[in-house]
Amino acid sequence: MAESVTAPSDPKALIFDLIGTCCDWYSSILPALQAAPSIPALPANVLPQLAADWRAGFFHEVDTRRQAGQPLEDIDVTHRRVLNWLLLERGVTPAQWDDGVRNALVMAWHNQKSWPDVADALERLKQKHFVVVLANGSTRLQLDIIKSSGLSFHTLFSSQLLGKTKPDAGIYRKALELMQVSQSEAIMVAAHAYDLRAAKKVGMSTVYIKRSTEDLTENTGTLRKDVDFFIDGTKGSKDCGLGELATILGA
Repeated sequence: MAESVTAPSDPKALIFDLIGTCCDWYSSILPALQAAPSIPALPANVLPQLAADWRAGFFHEVDTRRQAGQPLEDIDVTHRRVLNWLLLERGVTPAQWDDGVRNALVMAWHNQKSWPDVADALERLKQKHFVVVLANGSTRLQLDIIKSSGLSFHTLFSSQLLGKTKPDAGIYRKALELMQVSQSEAIMVAAHAYDLRAAKKVGMSTVYIKRSTEDLTENTGTLRKDVDFFIDGTKGSKDCGLGELATILGA
């Protein structure tokens, strides 16, 4: 059930994060790791943790580069570098998993399924609101994910396209500027607390969608206080998560 201090107002734009919020990256990445050549250094029981560490390592690397003022880079390059580090730590050599294997794993991020509650809810929401993506990564990654997941948005804003990385305030302001929508007319929807805290500082309303794969180290009690609206998206049905948001907004 959704929780809030006040229900979200009727916005002009709903701005969505993509990976983790709308799409279940884990259901693509774990099978890709399992399909890679079997080696003693990576028995099957450690692959779920490798997948989780890859995701966490990506977040850490992106934010480290942002804080250091380093230029944006292709998300595939970032994913490959983090994967190389993780494999090196686990004693996996290039002879065991060569460039072909590693590149195929990186490309698995381009092929994702949506969470069960997302597709129908987006179609409902699009009847009343601008429904867009604002996410770190490349436009090509977003296009591939939209194609593989079957999801539909009015437009896609990537960090590559806008030249800034979340949670930089400038990326939210640029998306709003391009849509000619004010902060008070937009809601940021994400499964990541850092994203929503940044959007709220810009003046946007925030909706947190709880997902089983995201924010595993966040304090839920603190998180609930930091966002305007908290919705459980872990039930695996069309009526939870974004389905519940669409109902609340009268879509």
